[in-house]
Amino acid sequence: MTLEIKRREKESVQSLVRRFSRAVQQSGILVRAREKMYRDREKSEDLKREAALRREELRKKYEKLKKLGKI
Repeated sequence: MTLEIKRREKESVQSLVRRFSRAVQQSGILVRAREKMYRDREKSEDLKREAALRREELRKKYEKLKKLGKI
């Protein structure tokens, strides 16, 4: 979605900036941009599998060290 604001005849720069700012706020462009920027992306199946395997290995390693009395 594009937002086009043109300077009116005999309009001051301050008025133009104020009008532009209001139009941007009302259009919701910034809200959508922030949502997109901070959205968490879904991990792929391979990454999920690798993470699960790594957690399992660390859990086994921790339990072994606990049984040996090193933790």
